[in-house]
Amino acid sequence: MAEAVVAVENLTMAYGDFLIQRDLNFTIQRGDIFIIMGGSGCGKSTLLMHLIGLHPPARGDIYYGKTNFWRAEHRERERIMRRIGVLFQSGALLSSMTLAENVALPLSEFTDFSPTRIRGIVSYKLALVGLAGFEDYYPSEISGGMQKRAGLARAMALDPEILYFDEPSAGLDPISAKLLDDLIQSLRDSLGATIVMVTHELASLLAIGTNSIFLDPQTKTAIAGGPPKLLLAESKDPRVIRFLTRDAGESP
Repeated sequence: MAEAVVAVENLTMAYGDFLIQRDLNFTIQRGDIFIIMGGSGCGKSTLLMHLIGLHPPARGDIYYGKTNFWRAEHRERERIMRRIGVLFQSGALLSSMTLAENVALPLSEFTDFSPTRIRGIVSYKLALVGLAGFEDYYPSEISGGMQKRAGLARAMALDPEILYFDEPSAGLDPISAKLLDDLIQSLRDSLGATIVMVTHELASLLAIGTNSIFLDPQTKTAIAGGPPKLLLAESKDPRVIRFLTRDAGESP
């Protein structure tokens, strides 16, 4: 039986009195490529912020293993956060730093590795994402797809157990998006990482998603969960079918 690395129990998300989602319950298994999906305004990115420690839930619990993340002491939460990596939608690279300096930043901040060891790790991480030889380039000197890959290299700098991606294919052309999907899948397979993706990109979520949760903005709760391809084949809910086929011409 697969091991649950994250468990969400009775989670309610809100900003003050404004309810985003309520009563969310799901688990993320080790090795999953877990998709958080749903229509605009459903709370996908807000859920991501709860999972990575940027915003506390209104109610409910998030467990990493057996540790209740938001009820743990600050030091324990920090320990958990060092086990995760995050790739934000923009890539969030620092424009004044080279790619090598960007990737080295978490290593310099959170380890006592020597400069020589850090340089070696940085070169290895950039090579993993197909950017060997680009260490001295600045973000403005490379394409959007390459910036996303550099951001992924930085997210992997500390060898995280879980990688969180916020709309990783946003702004990419279809070929670059497909290459990024292939890279994400290969990294999951080779490194044994668990992947959690916020995305509305149909091609991506159907191609690589192994499990998912579907957040509905109308009912403000999850109305479906499971492998995206299975939901496409078997769901009877018109909202899920419409999202996964886009037959109503709605923008996600």
